[in-house]
Amino acid sequence: MAYLIGTDIGTSGTKTVLFDEAGRTIADALYEYPLYQPKNGWAEQEPSDWWEAAYKSIAEVIVKSGVNPADIKGVGLSGQMHGLVMLDVSDRVLRPSIIWCDGRTGAECVQITELVGRDKLIEITANPALTGFTASKIMWVKNHEPEIYEKCRKIMLPKDYIRLMLTGEFATEVSDASGMQLLDVPNRRWSEYVLEKLDIDPALLGKVYESCEVTGRVTESAARLTGLAPGTPVVGGAGDQAAGGVGCGIVREGVASATIGTSGVVFAHTDTIKIDPAGRVHTFCHAVPGAWHIMGVTQGAGLSFKWLRDNFFEGEKLTAAQIGDDPNYVMDKIAARSPAGANGLLYLPYLMGERTPHLDPDARGVFFGLSAVHTKRDMLRAVMEGVVYSLCDCKDILCGLGAPPSAIFAAGGGGNSTLWRQMLADAFGMPISVSSSKQGGALGVAILAGVGAGLYKSVTEACGALISAASHTDPIPENTALYTRYHTLYKKLYADLRGDFAELAKIVNS
Repeated sequence: MAYLIGTDIGTSGTKTVLFDEAGRTIADALYEYPLYQPKNGWAEQEPSDWWEAAYKSIAEVIVKSGVNPADIKGVGLSGQMHGLVMLDVSDRVLRPSIIWCDGRTGAECVQITELVGRDKLIEITANPALTGFTASKIMWVKNHEPEIYEKCRKIMLPKDYIRLMLTGEFATEVSDASGMQLLDVPNRRWSEYVLEKLDIDPALLGKVYESCEVTGRVTESAARLTGLAPGTPVVGGAGDQAAGGVGCGIVREGVASATIGTSGVVFAHTDTIKIDPAGRVHTFCHAVPGAWHIMGVTQGAGLSFKWLRDNFFEGEKLTAAQIGDDPNYVMDKIAARSPAGANGLLYLPYLMGERTPHLDPDARGVFFGLSAVHTKRDMLRAVMEGVVYSLCDCKDILCGLGAPPSAIFAAGGGGNSTLWRQMLADAFGMPISVSSSKQGGALGVAILAGVGAGLYKSVTEACGALISAASHTDPIPENTALYTRYHTLYKKLYADLRGDFAELAKIVNS
């Protein structure tokens, strides 16, 4: 029997899953780590935390499974996108990684737009300059920490740092590199034009592979830490969203996913490149060779839920722990006691600014309609519904670009919630399916590893054989009608508050 490993370097933790060649989960392990916020709107992590979580989780699944490491035919890496990792000439980390949800780079986005030109930037990178992307983070370090930038010899993404530690190879792949805003997305290679305009040395960037290509092999030193056999192939892997898309079978046109993780994403496959000239959604290279994907992103999806849970439901969390229940399951039960519409309470999930459709780093979270009638359960339901309204914004733009989904799979931690799936079905007005596999991105990159190792002929063929719809949730018509009315008001609230968000940012940052 052949086995494959998928390791997903996420924002809250790293999860490793060992699969057999039929896609069945044999063992998994999760190691968590902190997120640091030195200032309002900043977000950083330590790459050493990712590496420790990666090698420990790989070692744990091998020990738990009892599998012979020689039978593990490949490793795939998935990772949080956009994070900036900078290394010196000795491959030492120069500063904490500025990660995807950091919003400090507004001035750098203006600088990039002026240097490259907005239309040219979208033409080449398929996206406008955004605070979340890696290019603006690089420019921020150039502008604010020039002594660190001068020492930098390698620039890479979170999962690619793990690749370096596993294999010694400095490389990336097209799906994750698309989110750096340095890639020529239509042509799947670094953009000489953008790099020249931003005065970034191409030598700072690794070789770009397709996601299922072998990029290196496990070194002797990494083998000692992980338990993997030396020489085990490591493929390109994928950014977390492309990995999750493969893991849900989003590898053909007409199929999309709605993911509720720390961020929220509506993700659709496309065989031909489609670029939104307004830059409201992102077009990236897919992990499927020769294909692309379109995705709308809301920054504070599961992040909003976790913020409310951790700050206002501590007692309920303790009770859940005492009786052996999953705290999130308990939260679902509490929120379900509030009716659809949360008794007239609306929530804007902009805790870390917003991407789709507003591209506004100054946007902030809002409860609207709060009155003495409301309880904690209404606030909890309103947060969940606010995330869904934001995903509706994403889906509506995809439809406008000529990529309307005929089938949608729920994914991410929120996709495991029966209540959140019902909200999605009701708000989208269409059935929401659940994949036969719960492992998402880890399965996606394990499939990529299987293609690289020759176990499967192609990504599409592997997904067709390994992934199917296990169940679906149908919309409740009266809820669909209600959510349509609330979503209209939800969209108006941002338009009304946009100037106030900017004014607040001036006060906070003065």
